[in-house]
Amino acid sequence: MDAEKIARDAALLAGRAVLGGSIAAHGAQKMFGAFGGPGPEKAGGFFASLGFKEGERYARMAAATELTSGMLIALGALGPVGPAMLLSVMAVAVETVHRPKGYFNQDGGFEMNAMYAVAALLLATHGPGAWSVDRLLGLDKRFNGIHGWLALAGGVAASMLILGQRQEQPDAQTSGATSGEIAREQTASV
Repeated sequence: MDAEKIARDAALLAGRAVLGGSIAAHGAQKMFGAFGGPGPEKAGGFFASLGFKEGERYARMAAATELTSGMLIALGALGPVGPAMLLSVMAVAVETVHRPKGYFNQDGGFEMNAMYAVAALLLATHGPGAWSVDRLLGLDKRFNGIHGWLALAGGVAASMLILGQRQEQPDAQTSGATSGEIAREQTASV
């Protein structure tokens, strides 16, 4: 193995670890209240405030998607599946929370979401590298760039299905979250 390939695979491993670990941590915040997160009840109130009638159910789905995609990405397992799941969550977050606030993260915009999405695109279309579960199991030869694009298209389609279930006018009275909790969650939301 030449030095250039080792450097490339080490960079992919580091990138997967940071990206996967970060998104999994966001899921743990919503699912378990870990890392100072809101937990499922408060996250559910936030989701209800965004127009999702069954807020806690949608918060748990988002948390499970973040946890699963983060673990798949960090391990380099199942090719483009984890990145596609990540893209789906990012698309919903951008549309429901961040897009109206502009691009930059300091204003609550979608800058970080865009970076997550681009990293997902790169991993989905270029693979996880040699130091991955896929390579260990011989699955890396089964996925190529076309599979990555197809998986990402599936992620976008899934986000459109989720967004299609939102109410047009969120009902603030049924959200169960205070305006301060909602503001904190919007700031911390992926």
